Amino acid sequence: MRPELAEIWVYLAASPLAALTVTLAAWLAGLRLHAAARGSALVNPVLVAALLLVALLFVSGIEYRAYFEGAQFVHFLLGPATVALAVPLVRQWRLLRASGPALAVALVCGSVFASVSAVAIGWAFGADRAVLASLAPKATTTPVAMGIAEQIGGIPSLTAVVVILSGIAGAALGPILLALLQVRDWRARGFAVGLAAHGIGTARAISVNETAGAFAALAMGLNALATALLLPLVWALAMP
Repeated sequence: MRPELAEIWVYLAASPLAALTVTLAAWLAGLRLHAAARGSALVNPVLVAALLLVALLFVSGIEYRAYFEGAQFVHFLLGPATVALAVPLVRQWRLLRASGPALAVALVCGSVFASVSAVAIGWAFGADRAVLASLAPKATTTPVAMGIAEQIGGIPSLTAVVVILSGIAGAALGPILLALLQVRDWRARGFAVGLAAHGIGTARAISVNETAGAFAALAMGLNALATALLLPLVWALAMP
């Protein structure tokens, strides 16, 4: 880092406002670009904001740890934001209950395929056991996936990166793929995106359609619960 930039950062880092301001500015820039692209799924605000923050930290030479110390409040809000997903679930409860059997089948198929395909791809490229264990829970939300990875012998930090990347990819490409497959039912679209792209996909679904958002939130929650309960047991039996 250049000396003058280092001095400025030392001064600003004394308050969390610097990191929070940078984070919010990156997010607002992502929203602006998303709107300018007419809501294109490829211009995902989360992806844009992440790229801007990475570029800023790289150019300035600021360590991620120093940045995160000031942006911890945003990280803290992940918990309340996740709990708030219960609101669209309550509003769409009748539709959710009526779709129960179909959702159960979709949940089992989606969860199993997500884990098996990730491990199979890693195995095909010669990944070791720790990397495979890190890939297995990639379709569930980050905190749960990191806990599962640690329990089955994976690398939680690697799991976090894979989960975020898969979420961004799912949120960006999922709607396009569903459109190509002519899936028009908002229940199916939301559940598919929430199951494959967890939190980021759910945020995308909520911004597009309330019904899709409710089904995406349900998929994310059920997938996290099922994966946390079953994956460690299956892993112990399959990879003794």
